[in-house]
Amino acid sequence: MLLRIFPIIFLTAVAFSGDATTPPPVATFSIVAVDPATGEIGVGVQSKIVGVGSIVPFAKAGVGAVATQSFANTGYGPLGLRAFAEGISPDKVIKILTIDDPMRERRQVGVINAAGKAANFTGKECHGWAGGIVGENFAVQGNILTGPEVVEEMARAFQETEGVLAERLIAALRAGQAAGGDSRGRQSAALLIVREGWGYGGIDDLFRDIRVDEHKSPIEELERVYRKHRQLFPRPE
Repeated sequence: MLLRIFPIIFLTAVAFSGDATTPPPVATFSIVAVDPATGEIGVGVQSKIVGVGSIVPFAKAGVGAVATQSFANTGYGPLGLRAFAEGISPDKVIKILTIDDPMRERRQVGVINAAGKAANFTGKECHGWAGGIVGENFAVQGNILTGPEVVEEMARAFQETEGVLAERLIAALRAGQAAGGDSRGRQSAALLIVREGWGYGGIDDLFRDIRVDEHKSPIEELERVYRKHRQLFPRPE
């Protein structure tokens, strides 16, 4: 099983080996989480970069979620989900994703499987403050933050907030920002939630895919748009 994945990971990592075309770091705080009661799997993220929703979050219903950031390797998303689909544990998924990546020490990634088991990784060369917390049904992580209190408050808010997964993810983002957030400021945010058969018209699994690409208060705007989306699409029918 692992032998089938390793060569693909290696080729993907080499493509992001770092040179004159290396993209800017995705200074970010994010959360990957599941709701075991509903089967929802999601990612919430905020960053001081335009269009973070097109870079960081990946999720697949019944499989898991990945958040890739800090010189993000977008190959981590589909490959991490493939590894989860093959039954590989979160800790081993992290190892598979990073082991042959020449820029591994500049990467940060959080992963969670559909059963709520999570793991994260922060490379030694990520810009400080950088780190994360793993708990039951969630993992939070961030880099270029004002301090560890950002992820601590995110974890607290997620665990203490009641309601559907989307509201708990947004609450975690709000708490992270209130604790200091990204030390460079704010720019974009995204919410991605998958649930089997709960996409548009019940045709696919993409339940919520909301992005604020450029805004002075992206988390507040994300929540405003989420409320509109929930009014229009409470469920597939």
